[in-house]
Amino acid sequence: MNVAYLYPWDVVGDPTAPGRLADLGVQAVALAASYHSTRAATPYHPAHRVLDVPYPAFYLPIRPSAWSRLVPAAPTWTPANAYLQARDALKAAGLQVHAWTVLTHNSHLGSANPDLVVRNAFGDPYPYALCPAHEDVIEYCERLVQEILEVGEPDGLILEACGPMGFGHQSVHEKTAGADWTPTDVDLLSLCFCANCALRYPEGTKAAVRAVIDRASAPAASLGLSIHEHAAPAAQTTAAAPLNAPSSPSATAGAPASSNAGAPEPTTASSAPASKSAPHSHSSASTSNTRTPRAPSTIEEALGPLADEVRRVRTDLSIALRQRLIATAERTAPDVPITLHANPDPWATGAFAPLPAGDAGADVLVANCWGDPTTDAARLARLKELSAPAQRVGAYVLALPPRPADAEVLAGQLRTYAKAGASEFHLYHAGLASPDRLSALATALRLLP
Repeated sequence: MNVAYLYPWDVVGDPTAPGRLADLGVQAVALAASYHSTRAATPYHPAHRVLDVPYPAFYLPIRPSAWSRLVPAAPTWTPANAYLQARDALKAAGLQVHAWTVLTHNSHLGSANPDLVVRNAFGDPYPYALCPAHEDVIEYCERLVQEILEVGEPDGLILEACGPMGFGHQSVHEKTAGADWTPTDVDLLSLCFCANCALRYPEGTKAAVRAVIDRASAPAASLGLSIHEHAAPAAQTTAAAPLNAPSSPSATAGAPASSNAGAPEPTTASSAPASKSAPHSHSSASTSNTRTPRAPSTIEEALGPLADEVRRVRTDLSIALRQRLIATAERTAPDVPITLHANPDPWATGAFAPLPAGDAGADVLVANCWGDPTTDAARLARLKELSAPAQRVGAYVLALPPRPADAEVLAGQLRTYAKAGASEFHLYHAGLASPDRLSALATALRLLP
C-alpha cells in the first residue's frame, strides 16, 4: 500500500484535491489530525498560496470533557472540524484516510507548561518537546489517540514523535520549497497588497502577479491562454515592465533558502559533525601547549560505563509511551491498524522514535528515508530485521527538495528501499509538492513492478 501525506487545509476549500490525490496512484492518505506549527506552501488552493500555522493544533472538534490538564488548541486558519471535512472528501474519492498524529512535538502546550518539557543538562528548556517521563504528557497522548479514533473514525492510525524530542529542531518549520517557486516568484510573493499598498500600484498589478505565480499550478498552455491573458488588461501595460525586470538584491536577500526546507531533524547528538579545535594561541595569556581533547565519536564513547543505563532509561520512556498508546488504540478501535514512525537507533529522538528491539503491537513500522539512499536502506533493513512476521515495513520517502522532480531517479530510490525490506511507501508531501513533482512521483510509482 502507498500512502500520501497531506494537511487538512490542502483539501478543505479545494474541490480538486481528492481527484488529484486519487490520480497519484496511492491507496491511502495520511491526513494530519494533530500537527505542529509550520509555514506551508499551498500551490493548488483556490484561496491562498502560503499558509502560516502559528501554533500546533488539533483538527477535530475539541470536546472539553475529553481532556485533563493538557488541552490541544483549535486552529483559526481552517475550520475546527477540518479533519472531518477533508476525510469525507477523500473517502468519497475512494481513498482510505489514516490519522497522522503528532504526539510529543507541541510548542503550544510546552510553552504553557514548562515543567513538562525536555530540558538539557544545563537546565535549558525545549518548549517544543513534551517529555513522556511525565504522567500528564502520557495521559495527554492517550486522550489524543482516543479522541482521534472516536471522533475522527480513521481507517488507520499513524503515530509520530512517539517518544522524546531532542535538541534538533527547525523551530517554525519551513514547508515552501516543494512548490518550486523561482527567485522571481519569491520577489513577487514578497510584494505587499495590504489596503494601503494596493492603492499605490497601477490597476491590474495584483491580477498580473497572481497569474505569474499560478502559471505552475494552472499552466497557461493547458487552458489555451498566454500568461498575459490571465491578467487584467491594464496589467499588461502598466505592470509588465516591473514584473519582467531583473530582481533587486534587496528583494531576494530575504527569500527563504529552499535547499534545507523539509530536511529531517537530526536524530542523535553524534550526528552533528565534531567541532575542530581552534588554532593554538601564542598570546601572553597562554600558559601551556595542552591540546583540546578529541571529541568522542559516539554517544557511547562519551558516556563510557554510564551508556548502558542511560540508554535503557531513554528507550524505556518510548516503550512506556508506545505501549500505553497501543493499548488505548486497541481498546478504543481494535480493528484500526497502527503505524509507528520508528528508528532502530536506540539514541534516536524526534519524529522517528527509538525502536531498538521492535514492537509487535504495531501493524506497520516506518523508517525515515530522507537522506542518502544507501544509509536509508541500511536503516530500513535493520527495521525489517526487528519486525515481527506479520508486520509490514514502510519507507518514508521525500518528494521535495533536495530530491529531484525526476521519475526515473525517484523510481530507482523506491526500488532500493523495496529491496531493503519496504513493502509500502509513505510519500511526503502531496500538498507541498509542485505539479511537476507530483507528476514525477505518480510516474515513479507506475514504473515499479
